[in-house]
Amino acid sequence: MHVKSKFLASLFLGFLLISVTHVAMAQDNGLRVGIKGGLNVTNLYVDDVDDENPRYGFHVGVYTQLFESDVFAIQPEILYSTKGTRLEDNSDLYDATLDFNLNYLDIPVLAVFKLGDAAEIHVGPYFGYLLNANVDVEGDIDGSDDIDLDNFKSWDYGISAGVGFNVGAVQIGARYNYGLQKIADSDLADGILGDSKNSNAQVYVSFNFNQ
Repeated sequence: MHVKSKFLASLFLGFLLISVTHVAMAQDNGLRVGIKGGLNVTNLYVDDVDDENPRYGFHVGVYTQLFESDVFAIQPEILYSTKGTRLEDNSDLYDATLDFNLNYLDIPVLAVFKLGDAAEIHVGPYFGYLLNANVDVEGDIDGSDDIDLDNFKSWDYGISAGVGFNVGAVQIGARYNYGLQKIADSDLADGILGDSKNSNAQVYVSFNFNQ
């Protein structure tokens, strides 16, 4: 197995073990803890490309709230999240459609401002690690078949902001994640993506085990 693939597998399993252990500890201590998941609508804003279409995917993971009070909490999460975009390049040089499929392990750490029991505002940084990447190509762009995990930066980071509405143990919410890290990490990827960063809108449902 490729060294990077072994590292990715170990990292993912490590975070999974940590999250399961933390869920059990949080339940014992009465902290808010639960699972969440939902829709991702993601894009990469690329210069000099005729058309860009979002990639529809999903995110799923666990969360908890620390230092919780009636008005404030810190909410860390561990999420598996799909990202990417579709590019249609009909320039004088190329005529092709490229589907960028990127899968991340995301860790948002959010300040939660509680508006009574009914709603919350979430804002804070997120950090992501690229687990997998591939590009599906229809048409002809020289070298595009060689774009894989090694052509993208392993780490991503950015700002998250959103709102959640509570209905008993269930929260329904929406969030936007604005990437600050250029994702291309090779001349080949840079030639197509330039300074592109991740852009990710989410709609989610979460369930609080301790409600």
